Amino acid sequence: MGLVFTGLLLVMPALLVIAFSGSDAASVGSADGTAPLTEAETSSEEVSDMADNLEVSVFRSKSEMIEEIPLEDYVTGVVASEMPASFEMEALKAQALTARTYIIQQVLQPADINLPDGAMVSDTPMHQVYHSKEELKEQWGSEYEWKINKIEEAVKGTAGQVLTFEGEPITAAFFSTSNGYTENSEDYWENEIPYLRSVESPWDQESPRYENAKRFTQTEFEQKLGITLGESAIGDIVERTEGGRVSEVVIGERTFHGRDVREKLELDSSDFTFEQLGNEVVVYTKGWGHGVGMSQYGADGMAKEGKSYKDIIQHYYQGVSVDVVDPYVPRLTAMVTGEEDAS
Repeated sequence: MGLVFTGLLLVMPALLVIAFSGSDAASVGSADGTAPLTEAETSSEEVSDMADNLEVSVFRSKSEMIEEIPLEDYVTGVVASEMPASFEMEALKAQALTARTYIIQQVLQPADINLPDGAMVSDTPMHQVYHSKEELKEQWGSEYEWKINKIEEAVKGTAGQVLTFEGEPITAAFFSTSNGYTENSEDYWENEIPYLRSVESPWDQESPRYENAKRFTQTEFEQKLGITLGESAIGDIVERTEGGRVSEVVIGERTFHGRDVREKLELDSSDFTFEQLGNEVVVYTKGWGHGVGMSQYGADGMAKEGKSYKDIIQHYYQGVSVDVVDPYVPRLTAMVTGEEDAS
């Protein structure tokens, strides 16, 4: 679910299709990103016309075709696929902001990715999961109308808005459920990002995936980690991160980073403990996901307490601003045409 990082950098696409009139290219509002989180200087209705003129080239994994999808329709399809429609409206708005910011940031900081020429993202968890309205109708059946109406309302409520830090769209990482704290970016990935700091997220205890246990035979456990347990204790957790996840653990005679263990064992989280029960090893986890950025269940919990989507954003992304997309249009256009930055 959500964002996937490889090495130091976020996997990023290379193309955005943009069509706009001359009048639409003018900057609206502030894009310096230095002020505290504030109301955008224009209303959602005023900036939505600009957003409607942006299109996303999405590689559809089932049909293996590229579709050009209007930005706000793409955001709607992502929110519908990445967050339950039953969540509170303000949580859905926060998710809409992360989805829109993700795709804009991808275009402004392109990198080589394994996609067909002309595609900027896939519709899979490699980027952001996306489903069309036709696909959502099939999935949701009789619940389609209320669900899509609610999600469209959330997307419209943030239309044309992006999250910025020091004048640039942020890496809008999100995940399902924390262990009670989010993670500093450098404790899971290698790069330190100033707005992705560990914060409390106590609301996540209401998530059905807050705690989980996974069982392995001893042979399976050893094979997956490439170790031999022998007759001694299974191992020791040497260090945990500020967010409470495993930083360093010794299992058998090998030392692992918690992320490595999570990936090799396909665990919900890198906050884990383990015990050996006869010929089995049981691994207990708290949380679901990498833990960096916005917790979706945390966002829903905050919304249930009456917090706005901007309160949610401000909590999970430290020191960011909400700006309109308009100032970035010249740069987005320059990325497409190959011209120098036109901002």
